[in-house]
Amino acid sequence: MDKDLKIIISGGGTGGHIFPAISIANAIKEKRPTAKILFVGAEGRMEMQRVPAAGYEIKGLPIQGFDRKNLLKNIKVLFKIWKSQRMAKSIIKEFKPMAAVGVGGYASGPTLNKCASMGIPCLIQEQNSYAGVTNKLLAKKVKRICVAYEGMEKFFPAEKIILTGNPVRQSLLETNISKEEAIRKYGLNPQKKTILIVGGSLGAGTVNESVLRHLDEIANSNIQVIWQTGKYYYNNIQEHLKAHAEMPMLKVLDFVSDMGAAYKAADLVISRAGASSISEFCLLGTPVILVPSPNVAEDHQTKNAMALVNKNAALYVKDIEAPDKVISLAINTVQDSDKLKSLSLNIKKLALPNAADIIADEVISLAEQSN
Repeated sequence: MDKDLKIIISGGGTGGHIFPAISIANAIKEKRPTAKILFVGAEGRMEMQRVPAAGYEIKGLPIQGFDRKNLLKNIKVLFKIWKSQRMAKSIIKEFKPMAAVGVGGYASGPTLNKCASMGIPCLIQEQNSYAGVTNKLLAKKVKRICVAYEGMEKFFPAEKIILTGNPVRQSLLETNISKEEAIRKYGLNPQKKTILIVGGSLGAGTVNESVLRHLDEIANSNIQVIWQTGKYYYNNIQEHLKAHAEMPMLKVLDFVSDMGAAYKAADLVISRAGASSISEFCLLGTPVILVPSPNVAEDHQTKNAMALVNKNAALYVKDIEAPDKVISLAINTVQDSDKLKSLSLNIKKLALPNAADIIADEVISLAEQSN
């Protein structure tokens, strides 16, 4: 059985889809070292680099989302969907998977549709508290639906749902350096409270603007900041900082390569409310101020954030209010030890730590039943 196990994993577009997909693949390989796993992603998207870097083969489809502003462009999109479905069918016939996993994102639609129509058992993993369009459309055709939040029966058939949580990057849980070592790694002072500011893998304009407006407040406080700007914003921010007095308490990075060390260094995090990030905060017990992105489908990041806020497990600032409010709130919060302790205890209660293992077991079970 080990030799024959073949699994397709499809989806991507953002780190929030890709990191869980790779975690699931790693868990399957740990349980079945000889399993063959093939990823199917969208051409030109982040997964086409990240998946091979993790050691897995990936095939790309020319799929893209609909253009809601320019409807004429959707003629080309429809052709790409048709072409992607044909390519997906060809990939499936050649690879002969025994089960398929969809993690959300453009590519998972045509891939899992074709798998289901060809009698291959499918599982989807929904990271958010508000289900994505692709997963909602696939729900009737799949055998299992793994979710990270309670109450998902409003989107999916209840009998298919398994509450597993979101798989997270294993490297975060394996960070062995001390808090002091982590802070020194960034050239900062272990005696001072540290705020980590992250805007997701691409950066966040509003979050960056929030920092730029409050540089003096940061400089005059007794705290220090690790600030991940995103590659797109980094050069402009560096130019802006040249006009400001030197700020040794501010460590500016375009990308954080070792998130485990960054989280270990932080007493408080300011972050978007992507599902994968939230799952990481829960597992690590990280106090966090969430600034949900307004530029996502169905405003699902706000719904993710409120699931924590309603349990006193996170603080929340609206995107439109962040440039005025979030830095002052962070400086006050990070110096309130009781508040930090309360946030940490409450968010850790929401952790579901074995997501990748549970999902991998479900995938293997489906594959074995189909053989």
